[in-house]
Amino acid sequence: QVQLVESGGGLVQAGGSLRLSCAASHFIFSLNTMEWYRQAPGNQRELVAAITIGGNTNYADSVKGRFTIARDGAKNTVYLQMNSLKPEDTAVYYCKWVASTNYYWGQGTQVTVSS
Repeated sequence: QVQLVESGGGLVQAGGSLRLSCAASHFIFSLNTMEWYRQAPGNQRELVAAITIGGNTNYADSVKGRFTIARDGAKNTVYLQMNSLKPEDTAVYYCKWVASTNYYWGQGTQVTVSS
């Protein structure tokens, strides 16, 4: 059973930076995309950033220019570099890896940005 383990969350002041990591326990065949979502209290889970196996990236408008998604295939890991953080970025961040016939979620990591 594949597990995704996230790390890197925490408390940071507005304007600060954090880097989230999401590592898979096993190699995933037919992997298509790796994605980061977030969910704030009372809100729906929203897509923040995505990267394909080919390296194409996509970002939510609210994080463009501030967040960067990257992957390290050798380490089976995807990263989310978050700069210029704002209080509205406060949420639980989840990674999701999508393969041709299955998908996997991480357990989530809390990011709190204080004003």
